[in-house]
Amino acid sequence: MWNDLRIDGERLWQRLDELGEIGALPGGGVCRLALSDEDRLGRERVMGWMQELGLEIHQDAIGNVFGLRPGQQPGPPVMTGSHIDTVRTGGLYDGNLGVLAGLEVVQTLNQAGIETRRPLCVAFFTNEEGARFAPDMMGSLVYVGGMPLEQALSTRGIDGESVADCLTRIGAVGQRPVGRPEAHAFVELHVEQGPVLEQQGITIGAVEQVQGISWSEYRFDGCSNHAGTTPMSLRRDAAHGAVATAAYVRQRVEQAGGHQVGTVGRMAFTPDLINVVPLSASMTVDLRNTDDGVLRQVEEDVERFARQVAEEEGLAFGRRSLARFEPVDFDPEVVGLVETTARRLGYSVRRMPSGAGHDAQMLARVCPTAMIFVPSVGGISHNIEEYTAPEDIAAGANVLLQVLLELCQSPDVPRENP
Repeated sequence: MWNDLRIDGERLWQRLDELGEIGALPGGGVCRLALSDEDRLGRERVMGWMQELGLEIHQDAIGNVFGLRPGQQPGPPVMTGSHIDTVRTGGLYDGNLGVLAGLEVVQTLNQAGIETRRPLCVAFFTNEEGARFAPDMMGSLVYVGGMPLEQALSTRGIDGESVADCLTRIGAVGQRPVGRPEAHAFVELHVEQGPVLEQQGITIGAVEQVQGISWSEYRFDGCSNHAGTTPMSLRRDAAHGAVATAAYVRQRVEQAGGHQVGTVGRMAFTPDLINVVPLSASMTVDLRNTDDGVLRQVEEDVERFARQVAEEEGLAFGRRSLARFEPVDFDPEVVGLVETTARRLGYSVRRMPSGAGHDAQMLARVCPTAMIFVPSVGGISHNIEEYTAPEDIAAGANVLLQVLLELCQSPDVPRENP
């Protein structure tokens, strides 16, 4: 009976370790920026595992990779997966768990000799992190038709290189077209990247919603001058505009309360000298909320403040949107299936929102979608100290296995009783 089937937790853990060796950092963690040489090596490793498991491997024009396990009947597959690119100081589990748990599900089915009614597809998407190229979730966004391929290919990263050139250089340009996906359902397993599950002693999160995300770049331009001889009243200090705005972001976010969060993650001054009043300053502003109305109000207030401080200081001001995604609600039936499956397997579970962006929020545009969270120790992620216990990883993968089996074997997405 496939209800009794379980994954091999030790085998999954070993694959996580092996993938973590590619781009490994001193002291732990990993750096595999999207479309870098390390990303190429990671892709080759994962595609090698796909091949060993007998999957049909396809790659599309933005470099997304799909490993297909055929079913008894043709048609749109049930999909799972995530990403294998990381931030510059990333951990071993963010994204990687969702991809490798998908492969573990496939290997478990192969060993049990189970042929599913529907095809099963394990995918990993290009540039989910957005750490090198904006916006984040680029590969899945292009895949579902939410961003023109040409726009994505022409995007230049923080190092000035274009997506198109990097895809070509690492050999990741595929033949499959984008923008017309066919998927029966999508389920993504991911580490929580927050403290809620660990603090409440809960093993599984059934994710109902992903926060809306707003990424902006602000630029202030003033006048470069001598730090010792220029009176404060006569300065046009670009740094003042950026620093004052950064402080306001924290103030406004705390005032909003609820799920509102805000981060100034990058700031740069020119000419960046200790004894020179800065000529220009640039900064990023990351705002997120599950309530799009509140998010829009905070966005407007932060920009209004930045323009005001620029005017008072005699600065030119400019704003550029890097990414803007509205909050996403996942399919209630698939979320319910995650919750009931976790309980059936004996795991504690709670429904919750996601504070981070995920490929699943893009797939939700085209098919019934949900996510499974497992605890992050200390709530730490995007950090070399990121860690999720082996038993929690196995629990999440077992829930994923059973949810995918249910979706693959049922004639339609299971619906909750009225």
